[in-house]
Amino acid sequence: MDEVERLASEVIRRLKGDGPGRQGTGESESDADSAAGREGDIPVAVSGRHIHVARGALDRLFGEGFRLTKLRDLRQPGEFASEQTVTLVGRSTRALEGVRVLGPVRTYTQVELSRSDARRLGLDPPVRRSGDLVGSEGITVVGPAGSIQLKEGVVMATRHIHMTERDAKERDVSDGDHVRVRFDGERALVLENVLVRVGNDMALELHLDTDDANAAGVRLPMTVKILR
Repeated sequence: MDEVERLASEVIRRLKGDGPGRQGTGESESDADSAAGREGDIPVAVSGRHIHVARGALDRLFGEGFRLTKLRDLRQPGEFASEQTVTLVGRSTRALEGVRVLGPVRTYTQVELSRSDARRLGLDPPVRRSGDLVGSEGITVVGPAGSIQLKEGVVMATRHIHMTERDAKERDVSDGDHVRVRFDGERALVLENVLVRVGNDMALELHLDTDDANAAGVRLPMTVKILR
């Protein structure tokens, strides 16, 4: 048994011993209290480390037929933070515990990390939009019922703005565009290469990881505007 497998086995034993009430102490996966925003403003949300799971992965991690338990709704329609968490084990054999599982179940399993998290785990994931996983990093994911070894599926999410077609028209942008966003304050910063994602099942919201948010001195709730 190599070091990663040994660590995964130890985590599973510990999770089974903790009982169902203990869910871990990892960072929040997002902030559901983003600002509603004035007309023309875009609410900011900060997404911490988290995982989306496919049905097969959920069965292996939590048990056959397991169903996620909703902790709270997220701003994007139909999406929620679950009570369930997992542990991530990287090549460095260091672990990140309490990583939140987001619902609903998807057709693919995807782990989203910041650069700081990735370095801690000894990983070098690419910056990708959700679902673009070919050639991405691998990782071991450990739940209370078992573990899975992903050959790929770990990414750093590209910074992006969700919006409806009406929102996009008002801002003269289209799906797939890249824009610039300015943050005011003591740590004023302009973020470039912000992807625009348009869909009528989306809610207006800028998504940043914790590294970007810390660099810009983000304090929620807050809103930003696209630079022209």
